[in-house]
Amino acid sequence: MRYSKISTSDGPLYVEVEIRQGVLWASGAIIPPDEDPLPSTRAALSFRPAPLDTFQLLPPVRPTKIVCVGRNYRDHATELGNDIPVEPLLFLKPPSSLLGSGGIVRMPALSKRVDFEGEIGIVIGRKCRNLTAADDIRHYIRGYVLVNDVTARDLQKSDPQWTRGKGFDTFCPVGPFVAVAGPDEIDLLAAPATVTTHLNGALRQSGSTADFIFTIPELLRYITACMTLCPGDLIPTGTPAGVGPMQAGDKVEVSTEGLGILTNTLAPE
Repeated sequence: MRYSKISTSDGPLYVEVEIRQGVLWASGAIIPPDEDPLPSTRAALSFRPAPLDTFQLLPPVRPTKIVCVGRNYRDHATELGNDIPVEPLLFLKPPSSLLGSGGIVRMPALSKRVDFEGEIGIVIGRKCRNLTAADDIRHYIRGYVLVNDVTARDLQKSDPQWTRGKGFDTFCPVGPFVAVAGPDEIDLLAAPATVTTHLNGALRQSGSTADFIFTIPELLRYITACMTLCPGDLIPTGTPAGVGPMQAGDKVEVSTEGLGILTNTLAPE
């Protein structure tokens, strides 16, 4: 199953996403994930199936926190002149940084270099804390979604912590849909996937999750050793080599087979 979140004249609505003759369709209103309030009855009753790209897409996640993983690909760590981490490197983005696919990333006046970082994100499905090797990680993963960890690189390098460089409004595009983990959809615990990023149609990033320094079970055990993960929380898993700057008017597309294409454009704030 795949689901997205759309804007309607009667309020936001979760919809199931299907492929019809190679085109993504919003095929029907669904009961929202358990971390969201129920949609209005009017919005659900007035909905009519249509191609997904005819709707304004909203972030299909509503996390209490966004726990990002830095330098989880060796080639990305070394391209920026950093050491390969011996433990997962964590940082947070605020939920206010979320942006739907098709939305405009606003480039802050405070920064002179804003980079793209294409990633695959884990969507948590069940509350968890202190996971161990004996726990079946699948029980805690709702699904996967594409993420662009937009970064004000100059501010990231100037600050001892990354909150400012990573946390501007619109700096966490997510979408276009969540693929619920399972045999019929993407399952990164069963097989690796490749994430790519195109800038204005040119390939800039391509990396396989098989090259993670820290696997998904290792990441979830490490994170839950210090904090509780709640349903809807988002865990971007790291970006491969090839990150680079964006300019106003640029179009960025992050894609993975089974997760669609996350598309955003850039404009000054």
